[in-house]
Amino acid sequence: MDKKFMLNLLMKGDINIPALLIEHYHAIGLDEQECMILIQVHSFIIKGDDFPTFDDLAQRMTLDETACADMLRRLIQHGFLSIVQKTENQIYSEAYSLLPLWDKLLNYAYGKESEASEKESEKALYTIFEHEFGRPLSPIECESLAMWMDEDHHSPQLIKAALREAVVSGKLNFRYIDRILFDWKKNGIKTLTQAKEHGENIRRHQQLPRQGRGNENPKKPKMPAYDWLDKG
Repeated sequence: MDKKFMLNLLMKGDINIPALLIEHYHAIGLDEQECMILIQVHSFIIKGDDFPTFDDLAQRMTLDETACADMLRRLIQHGFLSIVQKTENQIYSEAYSLLPLWDKLLNYAYGKESEASEKESEKALYTIFEHEFGRPLSPIECESLAMWMDEDHHSPQLIKAALREAVVSGKLNFRYIDRILFDWKKNGIKTLTQAKEHGENIRRHQQLPRQGRGNENPKKPKMPAYDWLDKG
């Protein structure tokens, strides 16, 4: 048989398999056989057969019909594959859908990106603290930072806001920052907007008694309101 003809036949028969599946099938909970049977289902769908039989799949696998059926059933139960109904010329039929698989892969990919971004935020937070304190943080201070994030579940942005409040108040120490974060957690504050509103309410209440006593020190400058939303 003509070798050139065979090469053309091979090239035309290519099926695109998402690189995410090849690279991360194990990370989302698939083994090699499960990944391969899903690739085979994908191959049938691409070629126009969206509901291959167990026998069709067994002929391409090292599994018999019963094993293919069991594996497909498990994949459906675990949310990697689904069976959907379709209508064509008022005739109802069933088809395999790989949307659950693609959805898991995309969620995994976006989750990895978010995790990397969070790690970068945490790393930047340590740098900001060391810059404000003008020195490297001690092991105990590093442990406090980690506890605020891991145990108290404060976001790096909220911890940075508490640091700024300590700087503005002239009380730059971890104990004071911890008190701010404790107060915010007690009051259900989880965002910068909520922290800003809470701080404004506190300052407003602090200013009322002074106004009642009259202007005892008219030359004393007012401390500017701190902008919690300033992320710079």
